[in-house]
Amino acid sequence: MAFGQGLSGLNASAQNLDVIGNNIANSATVGFKASSVAFADVYASSRVGMGVQVAAINQRFTLGNISSTGNSLDLAIDGEKGLFRLVDTSGNVSYTRNGQFQADRNNYIVNSSGQRLTGYIGENSTLLQELKIPVGNIPPKATQNTGLITNLDANASIISITGSPEVLGEVALESGGVTTTYNFRVSSTGGLTWTDAAGATVPAPPDGTYTSGTSTVTLSGGQVVSGALDPTVAYQPAQQARPFSPADPASFTHSLNMNVYDSLGNAHELTQYFVKRAGTTGTESEWDVYYYMDGVPVDAPAGGGPLPMTFDSIGRLTSSNTLMVTVNQPGTAAAPAEPLVIRMDYTGSTQFAGAFTPNFVQDGYATGEYNGLSVSADGAIVANYTNGESQVMGYVALANFNNLNGLQPIGGNAWQETRDSGPPVFGKPGTNSLARLKGQAVEESNVDMSSELVNMIIAQRNYQANAQTIKTQDQILQTLISLR
Repeated sequence: MAFGQGLSGLNASAQNLDVIGNNIANSATVGFKASSVAFADVYASSRVGMGVQVAAINQRFTLGNISSTGNSLDLAIDGEKGLFRLVDTSGNVSYTRNGQFQADRNNYIVNSSGQRLTGYIGENSTLLQELKIPVGNIPPKATQNTGLITNLDANASIISITGSPEVLGEVALESGGVTTTYNFRVSSTGGLTWTDAAGATVPAPPDGTYTSGTSTVTLSGGQVVSGALDPTVAYQPAQQARPFSPADPASFTHSLNMNVYDSLGNAHELTQYFVKRAGTTGTESEWDVYYYMDGVPVDAPAGGGPLPMTFDSIGRLTSSNTLMVTVNQPGTAAAPAEPLVIRMDYTGSTQFAGAFTPNFVQDGYATGEYNGLSVSADGAIVANYTNGESQVMGYVALANFNNLNGLQPIGGNAWQETRDSGPPVFGKPGTNSLARLKGQAVEESNVDMSSELVNMIIAQRNYQANAQTIKTQDQILQTLISLR
């Protein structure tokens, strides 16, 4: 008789209990992967069986629950494929699913053991580097492009630089059953001057109330005091000359202020003045656009303009949709900045009968201080700044192995590459079949406490049963020894 089978069963059950106990002990360990024991029989051809052995201890790389933490540097791998790559100060590489990270005194992103998280610096980089939290200000960006989509009111009055002469009109006035035809001239202020057919001034019609077409009009001193003239021929009143001037609101139709930025991050007020002009072709409407920066005409177009914008009869922009504005010295004597050359893009602008509705964007900004970061699902580390801008500082890299169970556990909830695991395959989250990330969250242990407690009962029963076989063997042996 042999006690080997029972003893092997005791050893195997004890190891199984060790694994179960380890799982239960790490049920609250972030990123922990539960293990299970694989058994195999021990057999020799001369024997019925020599017992059991532990063939392997396998880890289950299934996904644990994702829980939010609110810590901006905590990361959870939201899928089964992928491990964080870590490097210690000696250059040793390890891998983990524990995404509890913080910044060290040198602003590296590290775990609780001081190992540094690695990734890519630059969107198209393939070189793995240690990731750092950005510090300092984001550099300012000079404005280079603006986009303005607006509607210019088609019914706006035409503004004339030189003005227009008085135009003769003709009106029939009826009073007491007598109709008399008079000629008149309308001044730029709306006053009436009465003329003969040749345009010479003549006495005004007598004061009184007349019928003018379908309306009633009262004249006093040759001027209309109530009602309105109904001329029998169309006429346009004289137009006062209105040379463009930012100080004269009557000399422009619409204006728009926008902030732009120079190379030092200084804000400047760029004002556009839109002036409705009479079309020169009869089929288009024309607008002049003047450009002033900080109240001074820009250098190009010379003197601030104007530059023309034309629209066809259905309100479409027919002139070039892009214009260039240049300011050679946008800064100050104490802080000179680089010349500003701004591309003004009016694509999509219209001239319909409606209100002036500007909507613009520009690509410049002032400097801003670091104000925190976030990590997106594709691993992008996005730094946020006080000026409202954000900047991608790098990407977290993930690794995958053909045989995850070939990895060597080294403690600290980490593994190392082995020959059995195969080489790692790196990539950004969401590429190469790798899982995506969830920021401000961690992956909990995948230990199923209920299953572990049941497994522990089963292992205990196995241990007891193997102990019983040894006891039975002992009783049989005692019986043989006691034979006379």
